[in-house]
Amino acid sequence: MTSFHILTSGSEIQEFPVVRKIGFADLRDSLVEGFHDFLAMPSHLLFLALIYLVIGIFLFPTSSGQNALPLLFPLLAGYALIGPFAAIGLYEVSRRREQGLPHSSDYAFSVLRSPAMPSILAVGFTLMVIFLLWLATAQALYQSLFGVWAPQSWGHFLNQLFTTHAGHRLLAFGVGIGFVYAVIAFAIGAISFPLLLDQDVGAAVAILTSVKAVLKNPLVMAAWALIIAAALAAGMATFFVGLAIATPILGHATWHLYRRVVAPADSEARLSPAAG
Repeated sequence: MTSFHILTSGSEIQEFPVVRKIGFADLRDSLVEGFHDFLAMPSHLLFLALIYLVIGIFLFPTSSGQNALPLLFPLLAGYALIGPFAAIGLYEVSRRREQGLPHSSDYAFSVLRSPAMPSILAVGFTLMVIFLLWLATAQALYQSLFGVWAPQSWGHFLNQLFTTHAGHRLLAFGVGIGFVYAVIAFAIGAISFPLLLDQDVGAAVAILTSVKAVLKNPLVMAAWALIIAAALAAGMATFFVGLAIATPILGHATWHLYRRVVAPADSEARLSPAAG
């Protein structure tokens, strides 16, 4: 791991990692292994502090003069978007435990010194752009239906949302547009971060490989996305405390799912772009 490059690998002929077909049993096994990693290296207190910091930053506008109630759902969904990036330390700890290396929670921060960090930041920046576009789209949609005036209170907003024709249109279009953004973000971030930690591929190849993994395993990866959404929703329903357990387990499980869906770097079946 001494010659990582930001967008592509250092080789003259760009090679793509081999993406495998996986089954639903792989999701179960990845979650079990992720749970075992969590029990071996509990990090819930760290993530509890991180979660409340992030939620505080995201939800500050809703309690400030800039009333952002119409943006509450995309703001909360932003946690799911940054989740894969925030979990890079968990991938590193799972990687070290898998290889029999020292793997205390302190090693979660060693990833910051990884030569892959520029590529990781590039993918993280891509997800952040998607998140900001989602917020801008949600704001534009609300203003196109209700004007520039923000709702006066929670009750006023919910009344607008569920009892007016414009509110029904906001729900329909908002859910549809949000689904498109969520699918794009999931495809980009599904396995790109653990791949960047594990192999010298660069951000562009990592994103393309992640998208290919989703396209090659659409039903299994859709189920994985639903598991993530359900776990995060359950965590948020407990005033975000549950996220301190759900997030680390999902992070560790993502590493193990990556190991199942992408062939090792020393595989003889590496693909060139022409080979597809």
